[in-house]
Amino acid sequence: MADATVSNATIRPQEAEHFGKLAADWWNPAGSSAMLHKLNPVRLGFIREAIDMHWGGDVETAKPLAGRRALDVGCGAGLLCEPLARLGAQVTGVDAAEENIAAASNHAAGAGLPIDYRHGELGTLGLGHFDLVTSMEVIEHVEDKQAFIAQLAAHLAPEGLMVLSTPNRTLKSRTLLVGAAEALGAVPKGTHHWEDFVTPEELEALLVSAGMAMGEPKGIAFSVGKGLHLSDDLSLNYIVMARKK
Repeated sequence: MADATVSNATIRPQEAEHFGKLAADWWNPAGSSAMLHKLNPVRLGFIREAIDMHWGGDVETAKPLAGRRALDVGCGAGLLCEPLARLGAQVTGVDAAEENIAAASNHAAGAGLPIDYRHGELGTLGLGHFDLVTSMEVIEHVEDKQAFIAQLAAHLAPEGLMVLSTPNRTLKSRTLLVGAAEALGAVPKGTHHWEDFVTPEELEALLVSAGMAMGEPKGIAFSVGKGLHLSDDLSLNYIVMARKK
């Protein structure tokens, strides 16, 4: 399996180019990545709970990842990497767009966070194993989904934790995430391709093929009163943890 994870390319050049053009604006909460800024606290809430459950640590501690290595794949300009570093992790971020890695490195340096950012194909970087592997809203953008999941699994330590999030392929996500969101400018046009969205059943099959066991997915829903929030409704977007079998 290790040879396959290295040889199978997952990067789509056109996707890397699209997101690379957004690099300079990535950290602007009112800019083209505003939706990610709103989404990030929701994802972090799930990740923190998953960390506490998986390792059984002190739920009150500010640094539950102290002494652990974390890898965020498809990290963009580091919106998740920086909070993971503040939770105590030694963080590595990988992205397909060189412009994103430059923006991420500059921002982390300004914040005094020693994050190791890398540009390129995950399977060729020789990064070793990590206690926590995350990949948020990325699988829809990769060339070979099975190879991508296999790469993530290959970088996860035997007792490690993986957390993934992705839009679900439903009529609701097609209407709201692709149609309405792009039409209203909530996300840049061309960001989402509905046919590449992955259902929970499809993601579980990909994970099982890579020797992983998937936990119960949690929906990321939207309402006028709550905004984006964790929910039992998986129809728009969902987040899930996984472990090696």
